[in-house]
Amino acid sequence: MIRLTKSLNAWGTPDFEDVLKKEIAQLGGDQLPLQQGLSASSYVVDGRLDVLINSATEEAGIIRVQTGIFYAGIIAGCSCTDDPTPVEENSEYCEIRLDIDKATAETTVTLL
Repeated sequence: MIRLTKSLNAWGTPDFEDVLKKEIAQLGGDQLPLQQGLSASSYVVDGRLDVLINSATEEAGIIRVQTGIFYAGIIAGCSCTDDPTPVEENSEYCEIRLDIDKATAETTVTLL
């Protein structure tokens, strides 16, 4: 389970967006549904994530945040010596929703 404790603690302060962006970027592709969000590639490249906060609202017991994630993917070939597929990174973008529990900081992630 993902816990965004620092973001929960920063809720309501001017630092919230920066803290949340850093925590999301540290999660990386392992804990985010980036593979399912691919549109121009077949495999997510581990590396830098750029996070855009689209909206953040407080609802009953949760902080609901909609984000845009910019990342990179590749079209993976067969890895044969004569495979003509170039390995070039493609820019990818997907939107995810984070529901942060205000009591425990446990966070559910949903691909939009």
